[in-house]
Amino acid sequence: METIATTSAPLHPVVFGVYRDGDNNLDAVQERNVTDFIQATGANAALKVVAEDTTSLARKPFTSSDLRTESSIIQGGAQHVVKVEPALDMSSRATLAAFVSRTLEERAADPKFRNADVWLDLVDHGAGDGGGLQADSAGGNCMTMEDIAGAIADGRARFQKAHPGGNATITGVLANQCLMATLGFADALSRNGVRFLAASPETMLAPGAPSAKIADALTHGGDWAANVVQSTMQARYGADGYHPAAAFDVFDLDPAKMRAVRSSVRGFNDSVVRLRQSDAAGDLVHDVRSDIRGVPGMARFDHTADMIYHSDRPAEAVYDRIAADDRLPAYVRNSAASASQAARALVLAHEEYGMFLPFHASYADAAGPTEHLPLNRTQYDPWAGNGITETHNGFFDAVHGPEFARAIGAYNARDDAAGAVM
Repeated sequence: METIATTSAPLHPVVFGVYRDGDNNLDAVQERNVTDFIQATGANAALKVVAEDTTSLARKPFTSSDLRTESSIIQGGAQHVVKVEPALDMSSRATLAAFVSRTLEERAADPKFRNADVWLDLVDHGAGDGGGLQADSAGGNCMTMEDIAGAIADGRARFQKAHPGGNATITGVLANQCLMATLGFADALSRNGVRFLAASPETMLAPGAPSAKIADALTHGGDWAANVVQSTMQARYGADGYHPAAAFDVFDLDPAKMRAVRSSVRGFNDSVVRLRQSDAAGDLVHDVRSDIRGVPGMARFDHTADMIYHSDRPAEAVYDRIAADDRLPAYVRNSAASASQAARALVLAHEEYGMFLPFHASYADAAGPTEHLPLNRTQYDPWAGNGITETHNGFFDAVHGPEFARAIGAYNARDDAAGAVM
């Protein structure tokens, strides 16, 4: 187990809740996101792990066909399985809420950890603003990002009802899923009381972010956010020694910062609506569209033409490009500069690869959060009919996303209606 280099300063206690949905094709490869903690907690007494693991991996007395949910505590170098039950629906808001409450209970019940930070590690497939935690046995359902954030709030409320005045804070979320470093997810978590988000804006190589190394980094002083990013970007998997992420970030979800993001992005979107109303020939709106098109979205690798994430673009890069475009009126450029500044203010730590070899693509502009910025009707919300929508969430509505899409010719009424009935 590698650890972050530190001084002799005392470690900060952390209760790390690992919520692993192995009910899909990632079960075997992501097992280490739980089992690596046996060694990690043996080397670090400031770390306690609460795990909920839905898996079909063969372990006595279970065969590889026995899908079940195992609840355990990992502490002091040992895993104590406290409950095994039929497989839970890990894509259910209620299931995640119960786990959040249980994790808070474990902190409250252990005198050594009553002052600990609580982090939640959500391990599974991710779908950007479309959500994540996809469960095959539940029909392939994904939990929306609003429900993920809402489940955290539900779990906190459940704990506080049982323990009036008890500590129900959740310090941070490690979105150990693809594509979850989005403005929409950051906004949803912030509104539901989470202060930090660690996530990648791009798809990751399984098993994803190294949970045990990140948890270990959180117990140390100094620049913990940089240590978390470093732990991820230096990890290597497989015979080829690939790193798990093309880019990785830690965001500060301070409510004041998120309000600034909402206000500035809404201001930019409104400026483009105003531009559309005054631009009879549409030439200036065409220039805005070309600036957006000039910043590639995520899933920057081959064989992905039908994926929705090509319109999930690095927000800072898009706004910086528009702010520097002298063809556009000053009010549009200034509003883009404000939106870029607000998005940049969220970033506590970031690293990216100028060329990420597994994907054969550059991520030099993938600094900070992504934003859903479709350029045409096809990109607006193409998977909404299958239950995954990127447009029906609190952030997209608050920043006048539909109005912006109409202004640049990207609105799709059919997909919008499909997403509304989810």
